[in-house]
Amino acid sequence: MLTDTLIRSGVQAALQEDSPWGDLTGEVLVPAEAVATARMVAREAGVLSGGRVVDVAFTTVDPAISVRLERADGDALEPGTVVATVVGPARGVLRAERVALNFVQRMSGIATQTRAYVEAVAGTGVRIVDTRKTTPGLRAFERYAVRCGGGHNHRFSLSDAVMAKDNHLAVLGDDPERVTSALRAAREALPHTVHLEVEVDRLDQLDAVLAAGVDTVMLDNFTLEDLRTGVEKVAGRALVEASGGITLPRVGEIALTGVDLISVGALTHSVAALDLGLDVEVAV
Repeated sequence: MLTDTLIRSGVQAALQEDSPWGDLTGEVLVPAEAVATARMVAREAGVLSGGRVVDVAFTTVDPAISVRLERADGDALEPGTVVATVVGPARGVLRAERVALNFVQRMSGIATQTRAYVEAVAGTGVRIVDTRKTTPGLRAFERYAVRCGGGHNHRFSLSDAVMAKDNHLAVLGDDPERVTSALRAAREALPHTVHLEVEVDRLDQLDAVLAAGVDTVMLDNFTLEDLRTGVEKVAGRALVEASGGITLPRVGEIALTGVDLISVGALTHSVAALDLGLDVEVAV
């Protein structure tokens, strides 16, 4: 969850990184009494995410700055759409500009990418979910952006759920009975509120995993045919998640195999920032 505390902490860290001893350019070139009116404008189509972060970035630099958000997170943007109007001391507006844009451009890029995936599976009942392939320190921001685009969040961290991946199973070895026994023991050791998911990369691993009574099975890098076979084999005994190499051109046909979830690392790990700009007018 992207709380105000997390937003303020993230913005403070970004401002400290960007202007640790102030904005030298603004201090020597911009009159202290100058007042700026600025409009944040979309330069390409997309989906907005990060409006509250924009507000906090400017008002943290100078509480005298006022921010009026013209669009809400999740709104579709067209080129020329005014996202926010910012009015206040020009030095503060210019100092906060890049930090505000860095956040909102990346978050809106994620929301835009997510919306494209969600629309590609519309009508199938499949959920598009993110992964832990996020920018260190910015996970809450990026996962909030996924939700703005209509997607859903996977486990937030290693502490939130049990997810046995291929390397965990490799440690257990190839003996199916040993795998089943280990997973059953894990289930018994967990509180009833904790979700248990297991990743498999071959169909012949499914029987041992299903025998343990897991909640979700992840079919990793499966062909379309194997995904359909896997869904039939699971037969409703667990949720089925498709993962690995998911691209926008393929996601629709993957959804039609009958899986419940499709996890997409590309929502966050390689997204392009949405092009937004801040157009400033200064009145001294």
